[in-house]
Amino acid sequence: MTGTAVEGDALESDRSVKPVVLDVAGIGFGAANLALAAALHETGRSAGALFLEKQQNFGWHRGMLMEGASMQVSFLKDIATMRNPVSDFGFLSYLQEKGRLVDFINHAVLTPSRSEFHDYLNWAADRVRHMVEYRTEVTGVRPVTADGAVVALDVLAGDRVAARARNLVIAQGLRPRLPEGVETGERVWHSSQLLHRLPEFDERAPKRVVVVGAGQSAAEIAGHLMDRYPAAEVCAVFTRYGYSIADASPFANRVFDPAAVDDFYNAPSAVKESLLRYHGTTNYAAVDGQVLDGLYRRQYEQRVTGEPRLRVMHTSRIDSVDPRADSVAVRVRFLPTDEVTDLEADLLIYATGYTSPDPAEVLGGIAGSLCRDETGELLIGRDYRLRTTADFRCGIYVQGATEATHGIASTLLSMTAVRAGEIAESLAGDRRARERAAENWN
Repeated sequence: MTGTAVEGDALESDRSVKPVVLDVAGIGFGAANLALAAALHETGRSAGALFLEKQQNFGWHRGMLMEGASMQVSFLKDIATMRNPVSDFGFLSYLQEKGRLVDFINHAVLTPSRSEFHDYLNWAADRVRHMVEYRTEVTGVRPVTADGAVVALDVLAGDRVAARARNLVIAQGLRPRLPEGVETGERVWHSSQLLHRLPEFDERAPKRVVVVGAGQSAAEIAGHLMDRYPAAEVCAVFTRYGYSIADASPFANRVFDPAAVDDFYNAPSAVKESLLRYHGTTNYAAVDGQVLDGLYRRQYEQRVTGEPRLRVMHTSRIDSVDPRADSVAVRVRFLPTDEVTDLEADLLIYATGYTSPDPAEVLGGIAGSLCRDETGELLIGRDYRLRTTADFRCGIYVQGATEATHGIASTLLSMTAVRAGEIAESLAGDRRARERAAENWN
């Protein structure tokens, strides 16, 4: 780990910590900060960067790497190509190194399998392994001051200072979302736990599983469960009348273009709200057309054979959940008539999506330096940098938790490479400004 040594007693700090200040410390090391690490490495600015990750090694949605599940975006929207088409961190470089480039071209697809894309991300993460400290869970941040100004930040992992840096980039990923009052347990899961926990039930194959949700994950899980447990009934419960197809038209997909971020960021609040509402079906509570058609075909064929296993309980909601020793009792209410159905299930799986954690949660030690609007929301610049008070000389950038300010692509791969490049350039500009100031001082 390299950086700039701080001379003398200029910084008020824990004397047990070596006074070395990094250019940037990253909190979290998923696809977003991996893309930033690649950008810094590629431009020769990796020496002063360190990323802190609580997992033991790199992992990306491991619980949903189901056999046959495909990506929903083009392989060109990897962690580098949209930023630099000739980057050797791109998906094509990965294929070339793995000896599968010709085979992939012959496959004639734009969307690789989810498992292959995970392997690609692992390949990229291994290339910047020297920039990452795994098994490190960040618990807080505290200021380091000199002459009344905050000039660096200590990133804490429990009682330990894991890094000291002039800039932070927070990319903590997504947090599983559950309906209010729902708690996971032995037989009640969030979809993110699927492949981690299903092996527990392989020997005692479930007879009935309830899947809540109407989006891509819910539909994929329903299909996977029917394949894995040929005798099980799968009950799909959602408040819609039916699964909706994802809007993947080329015109609608322009909402994920880099230029769309500028349009969204500069738009009035009312326009932002309408854009998120209009284009929600490009990402939320919608199913890829091929997955949807396959699921419908399967249900229809089951009706033909007289062995219905996919039970779609549309326009319905879960009223109550009662976990028991060997089952979970689920009460489902059909909203048009208020009719109630009681189900005895082996498993209840909530495919109810994710939410971005509030970046302020980890920034409690510097809360007074963060600027907010009249509603109390953090102010975020176009370059993803939080606005701070005048005495705050450090940069804090956020990745992912910016849908309200930067648009619907904030949590998706579509903008990952471009955003990483923009943050890298902002960091470089800040560094050049410091260097110019030091030259003028001398």
